[in-house]
Amino acid sequence: MDRKGLYFVAFVLMLGFSSTVGEYVGLSPSQCIIPAKERVDCGYPQVTPEQCNNRGCCFDSSIPEVPWCFKPLQDTECIF
Repeated sequence: MDRKGLYFVAFVLMLGFSSTVGEYVGLSPSQCIIPAKERVDCGYPQVTPEQCNNRGCCFDSSIPEVPWCFKPLQDTECIF
């Protein structure tokens, strides 16, 4: 395999890996930083991270007994 092909394969693998490590489709990471007590449920029992993200929601299962699939913060835009 030539060098360009090797770089292309490495790029595709990195792109695939990055999408499985806490990335939110269409959301910025700051939109999903919400205190546990302020989370608004956006899922249903046994929702998977992928299903949650497909709904446009954040997924974080690190805190028990709070919604794991929850609504993101909305980006606010200042208009003057």
